[in-house]
Order: sequence, then structure tokens, then C-alpha cells
Amino acid sequence: MSAQPPSGTGRAAEVVMYSKTTCPYCHRAERVLRQHGVSDLSVIQIDREPARRQEMIRRAGRTTVPQIFIDGRHVGGCDDLVALDRAGGLAPLLRAAAG
Repeated sequence: MSAQPPSGTGRAAEVVMYSKTTCPYCHRAERVLRQHGVSDLSVIQIDREPARRQEMIRRAGRTTVPQIFIDGRHVGGCDDLVALDRAGGLAPLLRAAAG
């Protein structure tokens, strides 16, 4: 759920990911987030909690997993997350939330 803020700074970013247990894209997205210091990732397994799928669709406007939110901002799926990271936008987004 959170990225570790730099020592002595504000709160950690709240990171939520809607996922499925066997989804390789979900596992990749989680790996990317962990590499950026997200230590308390809130993972909602929609295959284990089917009622949460409608919540995901309402929030993201998409039906595929993963769907990732950082401090309530919809980042998108795995490809979106990786593209954001490659463009240099993920770390600042996590830092901005923590600052």
C-alpha cells in the first residue's frame, strides 16, 4: 500500500492493485512497484473476492487486471505502469505522494 518515503519526509504513497492470483502481468507489476520501494502494497484479488471486480471496473473503467492506483490516481495496468517507469514518471509520482 505504501512506498517508503525518504528519511524524515512525509507519508508513504498509498498503492492499491486489483489483481488475480494467477495473472503474470499482475506479478510483473508488483515486482516493478517493489523495486521502487513499495513495501505495503494493497492487493485486491478479484478472483478471491469477486464482488470487488465491479468496484475495480467502476474506479478504473477497465475490466482487465492489474489495475493500479497511487494515492487514488489511476495509473492503469501493467503496460501502463512499465511505460510510466521507463519514461521516468513512476518514481516522481511515488515521491510526490510521499512529499
